[in-house]
Amino acid sequence: MSIAITNTLLDKTKDFSIDETLAFLANEFKGKVVFSTSFGQEDQVITALIGKNNLPITIFTLDTGRLFQETYDVFHKTLKKYQIDIKTYFPETSAVEELLNQKGPNSFYESVENRKECCFIRKVAPLTKALKGNEIWITGLRAEQSENRNDLDLFEYDEKFDIIKFNPLLKWTLEEVQKYIDDNNVPQNALHKQGFVSIGCAPCTRAITADEDIRAGRWWWESSHKECGLHQK
Repeated sequence: MSIAITNTLLDKTKDFSIDETLAFLANEFKGKVVFSTSFGQEDQVITALIGKNNLPITIFTLDTGRLFQETYDVFHKTLKKYQIDIKTYFPETSAVEELLNQKGPNSFYESVENRKECCFIRKVAPLTKALKGNEIWITGLRAEQSENRNDLDLFEYDEKFDIIKFNPLLKWTLEEVQKYIDDNNVPQNALHKQGFVSIGCAPCTRAITADEDIRAGRWWWESSHKECGLHQK
């Protein structure tokens, strides 16, 4: 059924602009459309589109407890600029306490399994709570972010979370994202000017060089698919 809805949405919105599609979804799925932001460049573009059009779309973020101060800074600037609400979800205190008591604060460096455990507690579990009861999940995914995302479509059914994803910036280039930010004076994480492209938790993110893959700065010590479990691709 959800796959059929996905195909219907692809057809109905094929000639819409991003603004028109966001407005259409907000009207078609009243109170059931959410946007997850981590305050990266792509997410800031989408927040600007929602904010300037005053769309009834719930914006939320996941505070893992290990974020950069620069991320909190752009969070604050975004609230002030667009006068919007951004709901914050935290990991369960007991789960974090148990993890640190059993394995210490840096267990994620020791194995992919440990890293995914930390990501699950700090990100996946809170995301599951945030998405519950909703029908459309708006994301900032772009095809060029990784090879795994090249075959994504604008609308996708996410079986793991039983929800339809809308990826409005899927075909945008990083240059197009940056141009929108510059042209519209959108608040931007200061780390982007320091070589950080994909920004997550502070201990798991580093700057990249010009010849490195866009996701190379995430979990740089391991050779995995560079995903945390929020998105399968």
